[in-house]
Amino acid sequence: MASKRAVISTFRAASRKPIFSSVSPLASSVRELHAPAGSNKIVGVFYKANEYASLNPNFLGCVENALGIREWLESKGHQYIVTDDKEGPDCELEKHIPDLHVLISTPFHPAYMTAERIKKAKNLKLLLTAGIGSDHIDLNAAAAAGVTVSEVTGSNVVSVAEDELMRILILVRNFVPGYKQIVNGDWKVAAISYRSYDLEGKTIGTIGAGRIGKELLKRLKPFNCKLLYHDRLSIGPELEKETGATLETNLDDMLPKCDVVVINMPLSDKTRGMFNKEKISKMKKGVLIVNNARGAIMDAQAVADASASGHIGGYSGDVWFPQPAPKDHPWRSMPNHAMTPHISGTTIDAQIRYAAGTKDMLDRYFRGEDFPPQHYIVKEGKLASQYL
Repeated sequence: MASKRAVISTFRAASRKPIFSSVSPLASSVRELHAPAGSNKIVGVFYKANEYASLNPNFLGCVENALGIREWLESKGHQYIVTDDKEGPDCELEKHIPDLHVLISTPFHPAYMTAERIKKAKNLKLLLTAGIGSDHIDLNAAAAAGVTVSEVTGSNVVSVAEDELMRILILVRNFVPGYKQIVNGDWKVAAISYRSYDLEGKTIGTIGAGRIGKELLKRLKPFNCKLLYHDRLSIGPELEKETGATLETNLDDMLPKCDVVVINMPLSDKTRGMFNKEKISKMKKGVLIVNNARGAIMDAQAVADASASGHIGGYSGDVWFPQPAPKDHPWRSMPNHAMTPHISGTTIDAQIRYAAGTKDMLDRYFRGEDFPPQHYIVKEGKLASQYL
């Protein structure tokens, strides 16, 4: 296993720096990103680990272990409240909204910071995502209120890219039905092999080729696939040569070429519900889809219907909307899926990285220092370009 020091170091390498654009020229007064004198109230919202919390000393991303920063924060005189109770008007989080200074949340158990909640949070200075992806926050409202939003960019890039590769193989090889056979005491080879394929020679397209998309392309290279990518920016001639990937500037032209489509774009106003019935119809019949980006990029019912009809041959991912997913979510019961809870970016290695990144930004906040530029999502009333 990698040492903690080695794992922590990997998120520090900066990649593409965000370009910030103003949301509103009339954004209200920017709240200085300096910790107020004296004790700060910091609230963390994480998933509960219950009996699993003590089984690994590096299991940091849960309520019980609270990113491993409780002792450090309290030694500095700050108040640190941690909960998993985040929904509804009477939840624990709601009680602390009016006077908290910092809210830490994760994409795996997100605290949805609506415009209404941001308006109530009169003392709020910083919304910090321990991980990657801040779409659980109303970013326009945060920008208008002058609240800083940041995340630990790069902290779980490798974790998610590896998980995507695993899911591609699971779908291509029709793994899940075979596993279920063994659990159920069956042995029907034909029921699996009639729709099990090699990955070699297939066309894989990633929609989005940022940090995660690039790492996926690198990992797919040895499988001798035809690799395509759609993004607003080229990955550059050097990486294109290394991976053999080809830029497709028109998404609708790329979709029917792909045996496997991987979603690697952030959730924004432009991408919310982007993959509806019409967009899915442009894909090849029997297409396999992997989505570890955000569930709300997909029209949930359209995915379920296309899976039932066979137009989607298999769907796998770990992202849902909302999260946790309700028991009657249509993806739970649709055919040929390999869905899990939101787990790809919360491996133990990723937890070590995003816990360290969170502590680093809190330390800078207390000192009145800027964060690494790639960590900002909203800064001084402006949004990073990927969310526009």
